[in-house]
Amino acid sequence: MNLFGTLRAPRELLFGAGQRHALGSVAATLGRRALVVTDIRLAADADFRALVGQLETAGLAVLIDSSTLPDVPVEQAVASAENARIFRPDLVIGIGGGSCLDMAKCVALLLAHGGCPQDYYGEHTVPGPVLPLIAIPTTAGTGSEVTPVAVLSDSERSLKVGISSPHLIPTVSICDPELTLSCPPGLTAIAGADALTHAIEAFTAIRRDPVPGLALQRVFVGKNALSDHFALSAIRLLWQGLEAACKDGADQAAREKVMLGATLAGLAFGVAGTAAAHAIQYPVGALTHTAHGLGVACLMPYVMTWNQPAIGPELVEIADAAGLDGPEDVIPALAALFERIGIPVTLRDLGLAEDRIDWVAEQSSGIARLIQNNPRPLNPQEMRSLVAAAHGGDRASLI
Repeated sequence: MNLFGTLRAPRELLFGAGQRHALGSVAATLGRRALVVTDIRLAADADFRALVGQLETAGLAVLIDSSTLPDVPVEQAVASAENARIFRPDLVIGIGGGSCLDMAKCVALLLAHGGCPQDYYGEHTVPGPVLPLIAIPTTAGTGSEVTPVAVLSDSERSLKVGISSPHLIPTVSICDPELTLSCPPGLTAIAGADALTHAIEAFTAIRRDPVPGLALQRVFVGKNALSDHFALSAIRLLWQGLEAACKDGADQAAREKVMLGATLAGLAFGVAGTAAAHAIQYPVGALTHTAHGLGVACLMPYVMTWNQPAIGPELVEIADAAGLDGPEDVIPALAALFERIGIPVTLRDLGLAEDRIDWVAEQSSGIARLIQNNPRPLNPQEMRSLVAAAHGGDRASLI
């Protein structure tokens, strides 16, 4: 095997309890006028106010934008960038969950290059660096603090859309598990299950021929030696910590494992990409209006069952990382873990109507960048069978 690896990451990543207190010093090295992007709930939080206080103490002028909405409507990102232009920020700081970080990325892009988000949909369409960006996650799930992706919702389309470019990777990420201690069990489960799905899909993605320049042609190049390293570490940490963090939110050791696992999963899928579970979730989420993490986690045991003939060696390594007896235990154990923390077992439980199975299958098959990343090919009829199995709870039909 040709040993090949690709890594894209922030210039600096600070991880650990209390690391948020470095924000003022870090920000002062990057700019003097900071636009802080968050949501209305966090804007009133004591930890958030303390972070803003650090910036002011360090001599930065600060503008707070607390307009972030779930799934980042395109129109909101445009409005936020326009409102910020008068302030003339030279630094953007995203504080919050995945939507806040994606919003910060998009605003940093629009402030640097103008236009609207639609101009940058797809891969490698961002023409150059965006404004310096600091990402501070308060949930442990999306990995947006280290990824080259910003996901938005476009009212003119029925699915979420993404901007994928290495230029969107934050300059500095500050990951402080103490900021997740107040996350309720349901959000902890959804975010953590999303992270575990990222890690597994990255680790089991297709392995492409590493031709020179592959990473210049694609943002997501498929599994490789470096993404595998981060993905396996993420699987180990999340398997150890996720259920414990859901049961006891004050368990700091579990919170640390889940946040580090989510960040490492982001580093893994930021170059390897995700696959069929994410492709199916986009139309499912559009129809059911349910959280992204719920959908991808619900789908993961079914997608892994379909992929099983193509991922035998990976299942052996996942079993070892998870402390299971053998590869045959991985999919049942994953399904059981997700069920214990409250993830719906079927797409029917998620609210998908049976008469929309064909539409979901058709839309999923059209998301080529994800389907092409799946380790086992899926033609439209096979996709329809996979979606139907996930709707009815019939993993056995996929074997």
